[in-house]
Amino acid sequence: MFDFNAFLSGLAAVLVFGVVFWIVSVIKRDVSIVDSLWSLMFLLATLVYIASLAGAGPRTGIVLMLVTVWSLRLSIHITVRNWGEGEDYRYQQIRANNEPGFTFKSLYIVFGLQAVLAWIISLPLLLAVNSTAPLGWLDGLGIALWLLGMTFEAGGDYQLLRFKRDAGNRGKVLDTGFWRYTRHPNYFGEACIWWGYFAIAAAAGGWWSVFAPALMTFLLLKVSGVAMLEKDIQERRPAYREYIERTNAFLPGPRKANLKSQEA
Repeated sequence: MFDFNAFLSGLAAVLVFGVVFWIVSVIKRDVSIVDSLWSLMFLLATLVYIASLAGAGPRTGIVLMLVTVWSLRLSIHITVRNWGEGEDYRYQQIRANNEPGFTFKSLYIVFGLQAVLAWIISLPLLLAVNSTAPLGWLDGLGIALWLLGMTFEAGGDYQLLRFKRDAGNRGKVLDTGFWRYTRHPNYFGEACIWWGYFAIAAAAGGWWSVFAPALMTFLLLKVSGVAMLEKDIQERRPAYREYIERTNAFLPGPRKANLKSQEA
């Protein structure tokens, strides 16, 4: 069931959360801290939705557990990865492109925008926790998709972190483990997680919220994920071009034949 007041309360919560950490970013002169906050916005919205309920439904505890595990793991991973690195180069470019006045502009360009996106995409979470419909096979499918996604996302993140910590791998491209089958196992995993949330919402009657996981998938593929990352990597590491020729971009699959080897 869609509770518009609860949905608006979620928007208010994530906006306040964004403003608070925008102030922190101004002090630190580092807006890239927003990456660590992204998943926490969904956890905050979920907690607000649950607090607005008259009573817990059959999916409330399940969704809260799934969102909490995903949110905290991703936030901790990004925080550890970026610790002591300064502002990420992507945000440095955004800063340079929006001067003068980026300090204030970042309130809506970075923090406000991400808060609103998180709020919109969180709709399936509201529909799932606010339902009293009995559990069904779609709930099982949703949990299975979440488990698949978490395996790829957390596993891919761990493999890449370990790879980068080995000085002998400097300048090389990770093409083993999950990275052998997809160039972006973490993004593929993230998409699976959100389609899993949607399946649970659909089991609760919220099939019409399909635009939320579709929007998340679009962002991962075309905006802040695959497209942006690959453009930068190809410019910095020529070896990555060969990796592109033999490895699927998003959906996992068998390694392709090396085109250069075939031509030789």
